[in-house]
Amino acid sequence: MKLYTGDLSPYSAKVRMQIYAMGIKDNFKFELPVSFFMGKLSEISPIGRIPVLELDDGTIIPESEVIAEYIDDIYPDKAMIGTTPTERAEVRVISRIADTYLMNNIFMCLRQLDPKTRVDAIVELLMGQVSRGMGALEQHIGTGEYAVGDALSRADCTLVPALFLCESTVPRLGVENPILASEKVAAYWARIQKNEFAAIVIDEMRRGLQARLDGTERKMVEEAIAKAKGG
Repeated sequence: MKLYTGDLSPYSAKVRMQIYAMGIKDNFKFELPVSFFMGKLSEISPIGRIPVLELDDGTIIPESEVIAEYIDDIYPDKAMIGTTPTERAEVRVISRIADTYLMNNIFMCLRQLDPKTRVDAIVELLMGQVSRGMGALEQHIGTGEYAVGDALSRADCTLVPALFLCESTVPRLGVENPILASEKVAAYWARIQKNEFAAIVIDEMRRGLQARLDGTERKMVEEAIAKAKGG
């Protein structure tokens, strides 16, 4: 199977962390097609965003949460969704909070990174939703080593990239890192970064962020497009 993924994409990172933690990386090929850089990923997947999972028969599965569910379904003995109905519900709740309130709103705010063109009202609106999500997360997250229960789950896989964005991106919007206003989430974030699979994904996202900031990513994109065009 092919997973179309990028280092800095938090939605891709959550799926990669799940794959690493389940010990099934050898069953996947990670790549980012040049069509993504050219704004033509919709030729592969109508939604036009990563991650995208392409099965051996060519079937396309978009959307990170759907991909995560599919991977659990095809490897049920390794599934990361919890062991009881209540635990599974809590895993889904936390994953949804991280996805909907944290990642999505931060992602939509990325166009406001430049102070010269920033619209403060947009930042205030979107970061207000991030704060709302952080407050909800503070109420739901566990106090043990993991977000839910006593084992790594998909809740952790979604939270790690979401909290990375909170820490590395939100301050660049002129807003305080929302993790700092929490107690349980802040303690969780300090703990989970020591997890081997979380650490791998965090390093990948840091690598992607560095490439974005130092121009390496832009150069790679330009070279990939030129090669695709035969230039």
